[in-house]
Amino acid sequence: MKIIMLGAPGAGKGTQAKMLSEKYDIPHISTGDIFRGNIKAGTELGRKAKEYMDAGALVPDELTVDLVMDRIGQSDCEKGYILDGFPRTMNQAQKLSEALAAAGDIDVAVNVDVPDEAIVERMSGRRVCPSCGASYHVVNIPTKKPGICDRCGASVIQREDDRAETVLKRLSVYHEQTQPLIDYYKEMGREVDIDGTQPMESVFAEIVRKLGD
Repeated sequence: MKIIMLGAPGAGKGTQAKMLSEKYDIPHISTGDIFRGNIKAGTELGRKAKEYMDAGALVPDELTVDLVMDRIGQSDCEKGYILDGFPRTMNQAQKLSEALAAAGDIDVAVNVDVPDEAIVERMSGRRVCPSCGASYHVVNIPTKKPGICDRCGASVIQREDDRAETVLKRLSVYHEQTQPLIDYYKEMGREVDIDGTQPMESVFAEIVRKLGD
């Protein structure tokens, strides 16, 4: 099964992708994780990606397409995969369709739908530990001691791309460049809408039900 996860930044599609990966035993391929890994390692790709991510803009196609295509060509993707964070533009979607033409296009595009105001509240409250990578939320998953990581004791931080003003920029970019993908896959008869405001387990159950399992 070849699945694409669609939805605004902070909609929870990454969490759902990981759960689907476990259920269907297919790899979860997150371009966000790939970019952050490169940023942490200080690679050239990471430095370029960070400039765009910090500004709330999309990373250009030329920095992502080849990387993703190489990844889905690996042996662990033979039974399928879940793409999270790609495609984000019509150009990327069309390149993906062209690359998959021989083997058949994606099976389903799962659109996790959450209103903008809920996205801003979710993302602006996120905190991460720069030392061990643990994630928190000031409302939903607060640290036991204010501002201190439960796991390692380091001070948690708010990532630049989680600040409210940056989130609003990212949402503006999303609506302009990424939301048309919903119509693109809908016209292909491969898009399903999911209410992302539900509890995490309910969102997952709805996705599985609409995937037919």
